[in-house]
Amino acid sequence: MNHQKLIAGEVAGTYHVTEAVTEGELLQIAKRLARRRLAKGRKINQPRLAIEYLQVLMQDYEHEVFSALFLDSQHRVIRFEELFRGTIDAASVYPREVVKQALAHNAAAVILVHNHPSGDAAPSDADRRITQRLKEALGLVEIRVIDHVVVGSEGCESFAELGYL
Repeated sequence: MNHQKLIAGEVAGTYHVTEAVTEGELLQIAKRLARRRLAKGRKINQPRLAIEYLQVLMQDYEHEVFSALFLDSQHRVIRFEELFRGTIDAASVYPREVVKQALAHNAAAVILVHNHPSGDAAPSDADRRITQRLKEALGLVEIRVIDHVVVGSEGCESFAELGYL
């Protein structure tokens, strides 16, 4: 896509479309912006905005994908990484591997995220169980689980906002 189709507006965070764009092009623009907002060194000041960026990046998969946003002690992004891929309704998540990756990135905190290809973002009992296991495993090495976000096609559910963490 030609980047000249989109130019920055006068107000920060606004853009003008200079010519017709397709829905696919708009989605690609949104994904590029989301990746930029979750790039290394960016501080997560507003968790709700981070959740919206995660939704843009995760909502289109036709299979379950479990990812993590690794953060430093100041909640700056170290890396956003896909950790596990699954089927249309499940992904096997291994706490040992999550801990290994968190330690490899020297993370102090993590935001877990996975999608529900069904579109329903409501956390399942299995989601709650794995979150508890991950929280315990990461806690042993002093890495905090700030949130676990479940992405659906129409929105997201935050474990932190639901009071599950």
